[in-house]
Amino acid sequence: MVEEAKGEIILGEFQNSRVIAVDSNLTREMHDKSRYGEPFGHKKFQYSLHEALYLIEKEKMEVYDGKKRLNFDAFNKKAKKFEPNFLIRHAVFRDLRNRGYIVKTALKFGADFRVYDRGVKPGDDHAKWVVFTVPEGDTLTWYEFAAKNRVAHSTRKRLLLAIVDDESEVTFYEVNWVRP
Repeated sequence: MVEEAKGEIILGEFQNSRVIAVDSNLTREMHDKSRYGEPFGHKKFQYSLHEALYLIEKEKMEVYDGKKRLNFDAFNKKAKKFEPNFLIRHAVFRDLRNRGYIVKTALKFGADFRVYDRGVKPGDDHAKWVVFTVPEGDTLTWYEFAAKNRVAHSTRKRLLLAIVDDESEVTFYEVNWVRP
C-alpha cells in the first residue's frame, strides 16, 4: 500500500475496481470540500475509478499498481477491464465535475452516475439527477428509454441523458414527467 500523500498529491493504489489511499489531511480536506472519495475501513479513503482518473488529470493524485505508476493510458486500460465503456462515461464525469457538480456512482440505482446540484453535498441532501451515458451512435428503444425514466422517477430524481460524441463532447438532455 502506498503510504500517504506527498505534498499536495494523493498517492493511491489501484485495487480491483477502485483506488485506495491512506487517510491524510489532503484526503480529508478534498472529501470535506468537494466530496472526492469516501472514508473506507481503518484510516483509508476509496475513490471510484472516475474520481481517481479525474484527480490524475488535475494532477492531484498519482495511482500505482504495485510499484508502477499508472499514466492516463495505463489507468484507462486497467479500468476498461471493469467498465468496457469507461472513457465514454469518464467524459460525462469530467464534464459534470468541471461544471462544479458533485458526481458519484449510481450502480445501486441502475444508472451510471448520481449528480448533486451545485452547493449540495452527499449526506446533506439527495442527488438531483441520475445520469445515463449514451454514445452518440447508439440507439435506445422506447422500452429502454421508459426503463431509464422509471428508474429516475422511482428514485425521486430527474433523468439526465448524457450523449457523448466521437470527440468526447457531451450533450445533456433532462427528461421530466409531465401530467397534462
